[in-house]
Amino acid sequence: MEAKANGLKKEQLHPSLHGPTNPMVTPLLTDLYQFTMVYAYWRAAKNHERAVFDLFFRKNPFGGEYTVFAGLEECIRFIANFKLTEEDISFVRSSLPSNCEDGFFDYLRGIDCSDVEVYAIHEGSVVFPKIPLLRVEGPIGVVQLLETPFVNLVNYASLVATNAARHRFVAGKSKILLEFGLRRAQGPDGGISASKYCYMGGFDATSNVAAGRMFGIPLRGTHSHAFVSSFMSPDEIVDKSIRSSDGSTICEDFVSLVQTWLRKIQCMRGIFGETNQSELAAFTSYALAFPTNFLALVDTYDVMKSGIPNFCAVALALSDLGYKAVGIRLDSGDLAYLSGETRRFFCAIEKKFGVPGFGKMAITASNDLCEETIDALNKQGHEVDAFGIGTYLVTCQAQAALGCVFKLVEINNQPRIKLSEDVSKVSIPCKKRCYRLYGREGYPLVDIMTGENEPPPKEAERILCRHPFIESKRAYVVPQHVEELLKCYWAGGSGKAREELQPLQEIKDRCLQQLDQMRPDHMRRLNPTPYKVSVTAKLYDFIHFLWLNEAPVGELQ
Repeated sequence: MEAKANGLKKEQLHPSLHGPTNPMVTPLLTDLYQFTMVYAYWRAAKNHERAVFDLFFRKNPFGGEYTVFAGLEECIRFIANFKLTEEDISFVRSSLPSNCEDGFFDYLRGIDCSDVEVYAIHEGSVVFPKIPLLRVEGPIGVVQLLETPFVNLVNYASLVATNAARHRFVAGKSKILLEFGLRRAQGPDGGISASKYCYMGGFDATSNVAAGRMFGIPLRGTHSHAFVSSFMSPDEIVDKSIRSSDGSTICEDFVSLVQTWLRKIQCMRGIFGETNQSELAAFTSYALAFPTNFLALVDTYDVMKSGIPNFCAVALALSDLGYKAVGIRLDSGDLAYLSGETRRFFCAIEKKFGVPGFGKMAITASNDLCEETIDALNKQGHEVDAFGIGTYLVTCQAQAALGCVFKLVEINNQPRIKLSEDVSKVSIPCKKRCYRLYGREGYPLVDIMTGENEPPPKEAERILCRHPFIESKRAYVVPQHVEELLKCYWAGGSGKAREELQPLQEIKDRCLQQLDQMRPDHMRRLNPTPYKVSVTAKLYDFIHFLWLNEAPVGELQ
């Protein structure tokens, strides 16, 4: 649902935004140390001090050089409805030491996000390490309570959206990608979230009915091996009649029509013996139930000796009545070989019996597919039209987490920095603005961070871009187009104009469009070129000034 108003009054929550998709996302979905810190802030009279936090990640996942940002809408829904109930406060009281003062719990009763501002990159955007995905400003006592929920809502969402985008890239634009991961996902929310963010990352449909209802994602599914093996013989089919597609005639014995076509197929090449009749009964029964959407799983017994001829017999019988079968699904075996043999047989049927389009029927593959498997199939050559992908996709088996962090970069207008012996963990201080600079060919060249009050980069004007920490890495860039990345998505009480939340389909379209814009060497699976993330010369100097100022000076004895 879209947000309609800018900001909210102190005493009310935003009326036009429902809460997060998962009702478990409440102010208590946080770490205990958030409440202990907030109590300590309150005790020190610091809880109303104005703080700025950046949410970002340090390294792209899956060995790649890009990430897809997802989860923003859920974050905005969360803060739009942020309020601790009496039951929440009672539980927090019981979880903290008994010496905590009563006034703190009165403070908790009064907090909401009416004084918080959130600036974010558009959801579905291609993003890179160190660049803030979200900048959150507000009273430190409130913003501290947003840290864990925000990281939770963005981390998995962005990871699985990126995983989906990588599968889309390796499969190619012409293939259908189906998300089949619900049964293997990490719990119900893992399944629901995966379906949403896989669709955002480029998948075409899901098997998840709940996600289809919630988010309007197209649903796809056929039957399992259980349906096939539940039949013993064609004699079990009681109602054998089927009306033609135009409704003009009724075939009283569809089973006999199927058997007639099976005999013709067996005579065609003389390579098939008796096919499995229980499988044929299952296919026939399924076609009687779904004559306009007949797609059969063909590997319960033997793909080429039974599944494919049985499917073709039913599909040809349907064709006699004006229907067109959808195709088959392969769930085991050598997918490259079996898909090629199946395609050749479909084409032979089309040529032999003059059935237009039969050779182009869809071949769907499943069976624990992943990015590497699809890449291998591409190299071997295959005839698969659609991939059904589950376990490796939704569990993100190649990488457990994205590693988002939420770091304080400013308080009371004073920049703050987090230092570490590991340079990759040093934060970039102060409130920043972020821009994407595009080159002549339309590709993004570099993302650059500036101090809030620095003049923005301008088109056709040279700017020095510096690596935040490595002195020798620098380059002049003359951008042909400049895009500011952080937009206001939650204005609090500031009255600033606010971006509207977009429908899922528009977010998906942005994601695919941005992926198309990326330079090919940044996108390749092996040894991709790192995308440049930089700071201005002025911000570079300030980072290192603050670093030296905050780092303790050692003394040698």
